[in-house]
Amino acid sequence: MSNVDGNNGASRGLAEAAPKRSKDKGSPLRERLRNLGPAIGVLVGLVVFWELACRFLSVPAYILPPPSSIIATLIKKWDTTLASATWVTLSEVAIGFALSLITGIGFAILLHASPHVRRAIYPLLIGSQTIPIIVIGPILAIIFGYNIVPKVLLVTLICFFPIVVTTIDGLASVDPQLKRMMKTLYGTAWSTFRRVEFPAALPSMFSGIRVAATYASIGAVFGEYAGSSNGLGYVMIQATPQMQTSLVFAAILLLSLISVVLFALVSLAERLLVPWAKEGRS
Repeated sequence: MSNVDGNNGASRGLAEAAPKRSKDKGSPLRERLRNLGPAIGVLVGLVVFWELACRFLSVPAYILPPPSSIIATLIKKWDTTLASATWVTLSEVAIGFALSLITGIGFAILLHASPHVRRAIYPLLIGSQTIPIIVIGPILAIIFGYNIVPKVLLVTLICFFPIVVTTIDGLASVDPQLKRMMKTLYGTAWSTFRRVEFPAALPSMFSGIRVAATYASIGAVFGEYAGSSNGLGYVMIQATPQMQTSLVFAAILLLSLISVVLFALVSLAERLLVPWAKEGRS
């Protein structure tokens, strides 16, 4: 009798565990939606308030257009103006961001590998951030001309610093006991870096990459302000003196979407490559 009761109890336990597992399987999505819910609600509320305020207070469209006017302008000007401008800016952002990843991570590894080089270069790297990035745009335009090169370089420069700093901090924060363990196993400097230091630095490195992703479109716009013949920054420059404020806001909306998409792609890459970092935060 006890065996029968034990089998029945085990069966009930398995039956109860099965729906629980299926329920837990969808919980990350529900948790993500629950976390985004308040932000989406606030955003919708602000847009509705903005629309109503512009209409009931009779705010001139050239001062502050309502969201409906911005969307209408976005649709109207997409084929003639905004599509090509978005593609140009997106190309600048993508190329510059990719270059900042390669150069930033490589430079951080170099500084980590050589303490003498780090002591010589790192203070200069910090000091370089006191130079306003907007004043570098005209200089690059004078040197390289009004093509894509100065815009790409400006995106690379503005994304370079957060990637370098966070990667260096991540490489330096490795538990010393892990390094000592690798030495006891006769691990080389390369194997220690590959198996211990670099994986441990990935969460910190991705934090810097996420920050850089939000800055990338700013660098592209600064470069287009300095000199260009196309791009969303160029559209904003041309629309401002003509009082086409809704077109300016439409360009800003597209720039924001570029940043959000790039940030989401970086977050997805982090979730796939560094799953233990997400588990540690939850």
